[in-house]
Amino acid sequence: MNKIIIVLFLFICNVTLAQSLNITSKQLSEKEIDSVFTTNVKDKLQINFPIYRIYQFNDKIGTHFIVMTENETECEELDKCFKTLKGYCFLLKNDDFKLKWTFKDYILPDTYEYTISHWTKYFKIDDYNKDGVVDPIVVYGTKGMNDNDDGRIKILIYYKGEKIAVRHQNGVHDNERNTQVDKKFYTLPLEIQAQVKTIIENIEENNHGIFPAGWEQAMKNKETKFDEN
Repeated sequence: MNKIIIVLFLFICNVTLAQSLNITSKQLSEKEIDSVFTTNVKDKLQINFPIYRIYQFNDKIGTHFIVMTENETECEELDKCFKTLKGYCFLLKNDDFKLKWTFKDYILPDTYEYTISHWTKYFKIDDYNKDGVVDPIVVYGTKGMNDNDDGRIKILIYYKGEKIAVRHQNGVHDNERNTQVDKKFYTLPLEIQAQVKTIIENIEENNHGIFPAGWEQAMKNKETKFDEN
């Protein structure tokens, strides 16, 4: 009986390892982007904004492409500013691109926001719970009158076809900062939750945002809204 249990355990471990070894990813070069996403392909897929970056990843489902685009606008604060961004995830199957998910955001009207951009420094492609399927984590943010200090941050987790978000409003003053966490975030595998918390820690360490004091305990308590008040 013990032998059977050991053999079964080793089999499960080998399957898990094989699945995780099948995960590969890379950022496409400009040459690769022009080769794969030709003008005709972009028109067919309705990719209307200029492409910022494209990432390719492979898991047990197949070959995927995450396309990040940004629409430029004029501003005095930076050499380049963007008023809108959009992201897509396509599955390539039988030489055809199938849209898996998309997101879009923009600088808010009647605010001091002047640009929005993809924060690829925190973008993650990985199979956190080792089920052979990649769970992308996308991060982007805005800048306002006080740069990152009063912009917004969004962390988007794509898991089993669902988009789950952490939304944060920065602020110069303590009472201006608040964070909202989708309730379903706390149903995600613990490995994914841990990665998101690491991203938040890195954002703070790099002075790209300040989350409300005690946010770690708030997330441990599975709170969906927390601030400095």
